[in-house]
This record gives sequence, structure tokens and C-alpha cells, in this order.
Amino acid sequence: MATINPYEVEGLIDYDRLIAEFGIKKLTPDLLERMKKKAGGIHHLLRRGIFFAHRDLKWALDEYDKGNKFFLYTGCGPSGPLHLGHLTTWVFTKWLQDTFDVELWFQFTDDEKFLFKNKTYDEIQKWTYENMLDAIAIGFDPKKTFFLHDTKHAGIMYPEAIKVAKKITFSTIKSAFGFTDSNNIGSIFYTSMQTVPAFLPNVLRNEKRPCLIPLGVDQDPHFRISRDVVEKLGHHKPAIIHGKMMCPLEGAQGKMASTDPDKAILTTDNPEMVKKKINKHAFSGGQVSIEEHRKLGGNPDIDVPYLWLQYFEEDDAKLKQIHDDYKSGKMLTGEIKQILIDKINAFLAEHQKRREAAKKRIDEFMYKP
Repeated sequence: MATINPYEVEGLIDYDRLIAEFGIKKLTPDLLERMKKKAGGIHHLLRRGIFFAHRDLKWALDEYDKGNKFFLYTGCGPSGPLHLGHLTTWVFTKWLQDTFDVELWFQFTDDEKFLFKNKTYDEIQKWTYENMLDAIAIGFDPKKTFFLHDTKHAGIMYPEAIKVAKKITFSTIKSAFGFTDSNNIGSIFYTSMQTVPAFLPNVLRNEKRPCLIPLGVDQDPHFRISRDVVEKLGHHKPAIIHGKMMCPLEGAQGKMASTDPDKAILTTDNPEMVKKKINKHAFSGGQVSIEEHRKLGGNPDIDVPYLWLQYFEEDDAKLKQIHDDYKSGKMLTGEIKQILIDKINAFLAEHQKRREAAKKRIDEFMYKP
């Protein structure tokens, strides 16, 4: 059985089981149609079920239609270089920001990573800076995007965090995350800080806007706790839209991680590095020989290059052609890998240009009380 929580993702993930276990709801055609009408189209990550479930999305859309615009909240735990899996949620969040013309509050949880990782405070600050460059490179609207840097914005966040903390027991945290008495006391408190951006804009402005949080489904346990607490504090429960996790290069189980940079595509990788990693490590659904592959075809359901193309090939017709050609044996493993290499390198070329330009833009995005 797979293990899924904010601190560990292991095994083959059964998303239908997670819907039942987490008590979340599958995205319905009606909800997708509402979003499509608003956008004039639907994001390919929604069309393909990569964002697949929600909490209270209908309510957030209802409020939006009444003129009570939601704000978006997402974040980043800065402890190392970012990989393509990290960017998936942010790319989708940008689409939501552009489509609905809404604010984004973006939390950098440097406190969390210092408490949970064997890294110095200064190392975490270095990675906070580097990760901010990647976030800016996504293309969020600087007039409607506000970075919250936990230790730097503690003056406005901590007074709200202690109100949250007062409503959460240690037993709740232990049950949700599998903590023991040996966890440091900062880690036990951390969920209180992660809850704050779900209502902080309303506190700062004396408003009652809904909050919509796009996130990887592994982060849901934090917000199951948050939703209960913020309601007790007189705020709306945040709505959530859940995404599946991008699988690692070496197979369809688990979640891609930066801890083994040779087996993840990092946002700073050059074209040769991308090519080498995919050719060497990407798990194939092909046959053992060209002859057998031509005869029997490949299995797209377990083929990592095909699974990743669902994120990077936006054209449904092209993706279907790749699927059919690979499954029939017309397309070889080397060919589907090359298609993915070209797609990723094109994406990263543009991302890295914007990332370089972002070095002069961080102040534009930092929230200023």
C-alpha cells in the first residue's frame, strides 16, 4: 500500500482510493464546464485529469459569480533545487490567475525546511532566493502576486499563527503526519504557519473573500487540519483543487524528488543534461528488441516519456497520435524519448531566460505591509 503525506510519498498511488480515504471529491464534468466557459477553454492538466479532485470548488466558483472573487494560495518549501514536478502546480496556478483575474499569495516556507531538513539557516535562505527565481519565471502577474517569506514576514504571520495553534492539539498533528515524541517542537507548530495564508489577506484588508488552493494531493493532510481551524476562527474554509504527482524518471511509482538530481529534471539543467537523464533513466514501456516492439507495441500506461508528455504536449491530437503510434509499435522507445527531450528543452529554454531576468525582480513580488 502506498504512503502519501506531505513528508513521504512511496509506492504506486491509487488516486481513486485517495479520494475515498481523504474525503475529497472528484472533479465533475459540470465543474470543468463552468471553468471552461469562464476561460474560453480548459487547461490541458484539467482535461487530462492531472488535476482531478477538490474540496468546495463549486462554492468558490459560486462566490466568484456573485462578484466575491477568490484569491489563490500556493507555496514552496525551499531546501534545494526545483524539478519539473514542482512547476506543474505553479503553471496551473498561473492559468487560474490569468483566467479568473485574481490575486495569488505565494508562501515560501523557509521555517519548515529549516526545522525538517539537515541544513543550516543560511543554506535554506540561499535556496529560498533560488526558488523565488523559478516562481517569478512562471510569469505570474507582479501586480497581483504577493510573496510571503515566513521568517521575514513573521511580524504579520505569527499573530495569526498562534490563533491557529491554540486550536490544534499535539495528538491531531501526530495522527495526521505520523510524528512521535522525538519530533522537534518547531515541526509540531509548523502547520499553524502554513494555515495562515489561507485567510491572511482577509485579515489584512478586513474582507471575507474565498481562498482557492491548488496543490499536490500529498499536501492535503495539512489543509484538512487548516480547514477545521480557520472556520473556528471565523474565516471561510479554503477551497482546494488537487493535482496528481509527477512520477520519477525511473518509474510510475512515487513522486519525483530533487534528492537524486541525476534522476530528476531540474529547472537549471542544460539541454545535454536533459537528454542524458531521459535516455539513461526514463523507464520505458517498450519491448526488449526493435523486432518485438514492432510486433507487440509499447505500453504507454507505464512508459515515463509518454506519462510526462501528458504535462508538456498541450495538443490533444498530437498526444493521441503519439500514444497510438507507440502502442502499435510504429513509434520506438528512442523516438518517444526524443519527442520528450525536445519538449522539455524548449520549455526550459524559455523558463531559464525568465529565471535570469527574475534576479532583478524579487522586490516586485515581495508583500510589503
